[in-house]
Amino acid sequence: MKKSALIIFLIVIVCSGFSGNIKKQIPDRLVILTFDDATASQYSVVAPLLKEYGFGATFFICEFPPNFSDTSKYMNWRQIRELDRMGFEIANHTQNHPAIAKLTEDKIVEQLDYIERKCDSMKIAHPVTFAYPGYSLSIPVMNLLQEKGYQFARAGGSRAYDPQTDHPLLVPSWAMNDKNEPLIMDSFKEAHDGKIVVLTIHGVPDAEHPWVNTPPELFKEYLQYLSDNHFKVIAFRDLAKYIDTTKAMKTIVPDLNKKLKN
Repeated sequence: MKKSALIIFLIVIVCSGFSGNIKKQIPDRLVILTFDDATASQYSVVAPLLKEYGFGATFFICEFPPNFSDTSKYMNWRQIRELDRMGFEIANHTQNHPAIAKLTEDKIVEQLDYIERKCDSMKIAHPVTFAYPGYSLSIPVMNLLQEKGYQFARAGGSRAYDPQTDHPLLVPSWAMNDKNEPLIMDSFKEAHDGKIVVLTIHGVPDAEHPWVNTPPELFKEYLQYLSDNHFKVIAFRDLAKYIDTTKAMKTIVPDLNKKLKN
């Protein structure tokens, strides 16, 4: 290859974003909506709205103690299975939402296996993504997730996910509630130049945990904004179309202290 042709080829590669662990160019305005704890409103309110707007999403499931059996507050597994049938991602949030970083290895595996077995018994797609309960992080948990074949895991941090520097098992996110609309609206502006906005959402509304409540009318405003401004809204697992997690896990050193936006 002539020198001039080689230079042009390298420029194209760099400009297209295909470098390191990137498999496919990451579009601007890429957003991931994730929902925690299997609250009842995720089935009755969230899923119909997402279908109306044609958006993907991930539901991180746990049997939240002590009231998971109360179907006025939480989904049952038949409803969770229906979300899977609707095309949404069902993902692992542990059996009962412990501070997982404080558990022994056997207990961590037990927590992960429970949701995997429930999904299998309900003929739900095997979970490939995870959310740390309460953002409880540790290297041993990450190692077990990697051994079990998880591709991505969501943490906190209130900043955009940069696949070139953030470990795929430490994906940062913004947490939504009824008091931080300016923060969430500002977060959408970060979805550019290969960076991805991930949101942590609970109930819409959340009857049992008002401190993470999102009113349905506010949630619909966000969806309308994303639609009007041509954002691409996908499930967490779909990031695998863009990111080579095998390479990323080999080349990116996990940094548990890299939480806050610079």
